[in-house]
Amino acid sequence: MSLTGEFIAFIILALAAISGAIFMINLQKVVHMVVALVFTFVSIAGIFVLLHAEFIAAVQILIYSGAITIIMLFGIMLTKHNDKSEQKMSMARTIIVFIGVVAFGFSVYLGINNLDFGQEATALHENNTEKIGIELYSKYVIPFELTSVVLLVALIGAIVLSKRDEKEEAKKE
Repeated sequence: MSLTGEFIAFIILALAAISGAIFMINLQKVVHMVVALVFTFVSIAGIFVLLHAEFIAAVQILIYSGAITIIMLFGIMLTKHNDKSEQKMSMARTIIVFIGVVAFGFSVYLGINNLDFGQEATALHENNTEKIGIELYSKYVIPFELTSVVLLVALIGAIVLSKRDEKEEAKKE
């Protein structure tokens, strides 16, 4: 195994993604968890860039790091979340979880270390965005549009539910 710049960049981005996920799980404040999640999303976008999937990396940044994170922050701000009610994990449980994660990582490493799929001639990363657009708007246009309708219905339903809760709270007072 040679240490190329691409391999070193992958290791750094993978460790950043894993550490962001670990921070997200272990932090106490919900807003800090969201920031750690953004850190993970950006690291994964960097891995997509290394895989020559620039369009997917841009979508990862725009949709996940941007839109999903903002939606999560709005959800946190609009609900009355109490950080004090969450219990901290015991040290023994933390050690057991850490040993389990290391064992899982080692078993995955053993499983894929000498894996060989063989060689196949492919035309990788040539006009990725164009190919995605052609596939999306020729074969999958109906599921694409149905997904947008489902998201619109979910947004309207969330607005209706939040208005109903406001009316019920006003009646209680």
